[in-house]
Amino acid sequence: MNARSDGGTRTVRAGRRPVEVHRPDKVLFPGDGGAPEYTKGDLVAYYRAVAPYLLPHLRGRPLMLERHPDGLGGPVFMQKNTPEYYPGWIRRVELAKEGGTVTHAVCDDTASLLYLADQACLTLHRWLSRADRPDSPDRMVFDLDPAGDDFDAVRKAAHLLKELLDELRLPSAPMTTGSRGLHVVVPLVGRPGYDEVLSFAHDVAGTLAAAHPDRLTTAARKKDRGDRLYLDVQRNAYAQTAVAPYTVRARPGAPVAVPISWAQLDDPRTGPRRWTIADAVEQARTRPWADVASRGRALGPARRRLAALRG
Repeated sequence: MNARSDGGTRTVRAGRRPVEVHRPDKVLFPGDGGAPEYTKGDLVAYYRAVAPYLLPHLRGRPLMLERHPDGLGGPVFMQKNTPEYYPGWIRRVELAKEGGTVTHAVCDDTASLLYLADQACLTLHRWLSRADRPDSPDRMVFDLDPAGDDFDAVRKAAHLLKELLDELRLPSAPMTTGSRGLHVVVPLVGRPGYDEVLSFAHDVAGTLAAAHPDRLTTAARKKDRGDRLYLDVQRNAYAQTAVAPYTVRARPGAPVAVPISWAQLDDPRTGPRRWTIADAVEQARTRPWADVASRGRALGPARRRLAALRG
């Protein structure tokens, strides 16, 4: 990464475009409790290094930006509308919402990614559909949310979900979240609507929870879950978002949401915060999801198989 410093500003070149990084030495992740300390400059350097692996998951997708201008100890802004002061070369897309529209940022290139990092955007939350087909998601996400920090329960639930998806002949790919749980992502083809995808995901989760009622639940209210793992499918609704692969989470030590293989999930070293900005690029270079995009399936046949399983 080529950079030029001028007092409190560093200029980083992304391709042919210079991007200014303001106050690169500002601490965003304090080294509390033995966790490493990371600055805005470290965040920019990470996103620059991981860009070849992250950008394919972002291109063309509306974003919600999680910004922490003063680091982990300060206020957080969940930003959907793109501010007017963002440079003109940041792509924007205007999409419908209830009672109006929202102008989302879209991150198609490294320069845009570094600009967002300079805005102290730690985490990028992406739509499951693309800006040119906003009503047709090409991803379905199951969010496995444990009641506590028992990742072994997450592993077991993920394998149960994979077994069911395999029966439905749907490919799936796991991703650590950098928080507590795991996402299981299913690539889709065709033009399914959000209502169709959400309904199907709800039926899959309901089928699995009914088969394992002592371990799994689809109860949206925490008080109704007890110590069971929550199978959350609500991210599959229109205008909802899911954390993007290789994005940084706002937690001590700067953990990263990282795609993994199913074999890696069984590694005892694997946990929801196993990778951080210090080593996530190494995992990205293994390309654990190399064939995911090409394995998408339509929901029609899977829905018929699920109906047959449910009797």
